Amino acid sequence: MERIGEEVHIPTDEARGGETPHIMRYVLLFSILLAIIVLSTVWIVGAWQQAPSKGDPVTAEEHALGGG
Repeated sequence: MERIGEEVHIPTDEARGGETPHIMRYVLLFSILLAIIVLSTVWIVGAWQQAPSKGDPVTAEEHALGGG
């Protein structure tokens, strides 16, 4: 702490009461990557398990009658 006249100047780390190790940017990066991987996996597996199209789209009536 340094006193210049009536002003008190305190270093940033002392004013914060600790250090800033920048760990939060790694937590944010890891969580965003994890969310992208999980959501992509759900999307890809869902699309992969969907029955392939056999050409023309099936209407609701055809599906109800067992035509689709």
